[in-house]
Amino acid sequence: MVDFKDFPGDGEGPLYLRMVRFLRAGIASGTIGDGEEMPSRRVLSAILGVNPNTVQKAYRMMEEEGLIVSRSGARSFTSVTPETVERERSRLRAEEAGRLVLSLKGSGMEKEAALELISRLWDELENERGGEEQ
Repeated sequence: MVDFKDFPGDGEGPLYLRMVRFLRAGIASGTIGDGEEMPSRRVLSAILGVNPNTVQKAYRMMEEEGLIVSRSGARSFTSVTPETVERERSRLRAEEAGRLVLSLKGSGMEKEAALELISRLWDELENERGGEEQ
């Protein structure tokens, strides 16, 4: 069963979107796989201490995106394919890169300087990892 015990109670954006992001992150990282049972809407609302309508909204969005499959009056299960994993990994990368760009621009950094910084840090990380492998 998908475990929401590590769900961050506070965060950025509406709660139902944070719930969807939590599931996406689990799929992208491989901690949530195909066919895992989701908690019932009622149980999850009790666990998180939120309105059942909030959980319903998150589940509806997950269904529309093909992340879960639900049947009326039955349980909901994750629907994860290799394509889903890659899509969610790409989405996560884009979100993280977007936050980095906003932060760098917000600090007054020019594009060329930001690209140079990222390139230098990338190379340093590769050099560190190369040294560990020897």
